[in-house]
Amino acid sequence: MIYIGLTGWSDHPSLYRSPSASRDKLFDYSGHFPIVELDTSFYSIPSVANVQKWITETPDHFQFVVKAYQGMTGHLREENPYESAKKMFEAFRKSIHIFQEAEKLALVLVQFPPWFDCQQKNVQYIRYIKQQLADFPVAIEFRNRTWYSEDFMEGTLNFLREQQLFHTVCDEPQAGEGSVPLVPIPTGDRVLLRIHGRNIHGWRNPGNNEQWRKVRFLYNYTDEELIGLKKVVEKLQNTAKEVYVLFNNNSDHHAAGNAKTLQKMLGIEYQYLSPKQLDLFEGD
Repeated sequence: MIYIGLTGWSDHPSLYRSPSASRDKLFDYSGHFPIVELDTSFYSIPSVANVQKWITETPDHFQFVVKAYQGMTGHLREENPYESAKKMFEAFRKSIHIFQEAEKLALVLVQFPPWFDCQQKNVQYIRYIKQQLADFPVAIEFRNRTWYSEDFMEGTLNFLREQQLFHTVCDEPQAGEGSVPLVPIPTGDRVLLRIHGRNIHGWRNPGNNEQWRKVRFLYNYTDEELIGLKKVVEKLQNTAKEVYVLFNNNSDHHAAGNAKTLQKMLGIEYQYLSPKQLDLFEGD
């Protein structure tokens, strides 16, 4: 099965019945796609109340890819609000367990930063992540090219298989060590394809973080490029039971249109979505 969606649900104006109805954005989103990446969990671990609200707002078959909290992946630059790593992982597990109980957890996405390179201490840290999240399906995304070097790529993929961790395949600008090549190889029966755009100039951080974040994922895929991604998805489907595809190129709201086009190219029509128009007389 191929599931196509976007990263986040709050910034895709073409999907909403009413741009002003912010409280209905997740409901509206789930009328178009069967899966979403919960990216706010990177910045803070969601409360139980919020998770329960999101579960209630989405159809029974809707799925979430939950992004790991930044304190778990080495991104956190300020002081960690949790008194220990143990407490931090406990809070995260408590939050995502609710998704799992509701059968709405597709994957936990553990995305490592560009400085997380292929060396022994980092391999050991991935083992630690696996231990801490042993009860959940975990996908690993690398942002450092050394994991895919000629010397290490086979070992990287074998290691993920041995640890029963799912490979995150990335389409992104090829901008040196801080980016990774597209390697369409699953390491289990699930695989995640994250599509970041190909804006090579925006990918590199020039030092102005606020401006950089606005342009980093500024990219609109051409039909020809989407045909290429279609072939990647079909190749992944040959060896993985579940293929999750998430478009992240949304600096100028291109993600939704690109995802819809790819869905059409693949001939996919999703069932069990939220209704696109609410019954005006519901409850009468």
